[in-house]
Amino acid sequence: MTSRLTEVLAAATAEGRAVLVGYLPVGYPSVDGSIAAMRAMVDGGCDVIEVGLPYSDPVLDGPTIQAAVEVALTNGTRTDDVFRAVAGVTETGAPVVVMTAWNPVERRGVGRFADDLRAAGGSGVILPDIVPEEAGEWLEAAAATDLDSVFLVAPSSTDERIASTLAACRGFVYAASLMGVTGTRSAISTSASVIVERVRAAGVDLPVCVGLGVSNAEQAAEVARYADGVIVGSAFVRALLDAPDEASGVEAVRQLAQDLAAGVRAGRS
Repeated sequence: MTSRLTEVLAAATAEGRAVLVGYLPVGYPSVDGSIAAMRAMVDGGCDVIEVGLPYSDPVLDGPTIQAAVEVALTNGTRTDDVFRAVAGVTETGAPVVVMTAWNPVERRGVGRFADDLRAAGGSGVILPDIVPEEAGEWLEAAAATDLDSVFLVAPSSTDERIASTLAACRGFVYAASLMGVTGTRSAISTSASVIVERVRAAGVDLPVCVGLGVSNAEQAAEVARYADGVIVGSAFVRALLDAPDEASGVEAVRQLAQDLAAGVRAGRS
């Protein structure tokens, strides 16, 4: 069965454009506030939403996302809240993937996590801290529940690692544009286009979405010229962090999504 995520990516490709993927962690500024913000991102033009599962030991999160996650955890955000967010955002029609470290999946029970995600309407997961060879239990559960599995490649990845990652991915492959943690950058690393070229040279027909560093429409347009998707996280989180209240934050992320969507759509015009 073709997933909603695959359908949206294919439709964008048919239109000759990249997709805009927006990330927010659940629970900041509150669970309901984060769900409202994610829905506003879709309203503003995000094609796909990454729902972040707050975790106390982040691997890729930079200071901006860490600040929001700390508040979410202090407020008592739990995995059940993540599935509630998935259900709330899925109602918009946008495909939703959960970005999570491996430990929360294992702690909940791999099969149970997959079942709960499917029941909430989710399309799949992004697993940034585990390689496919160590994710066999998840891949089995994902296949049984028809969920997509997204793994990361980076500029440091060998050709062999890229090939093995692509073989395990479904939906898209997440290409980290640089080595390091998340956060906005003043310019996109030249390694971003190189890693996309290397992925495509592997000969697997899978969309390549680029993340880490995109924060404005100009950068989004730049990445959209060569990638199938542009992933933005820290800029959305920063818009919430800088807002004086939840309502202002929701409007801020909507406006940012509109700007970024315009940039993505201008990338190949």
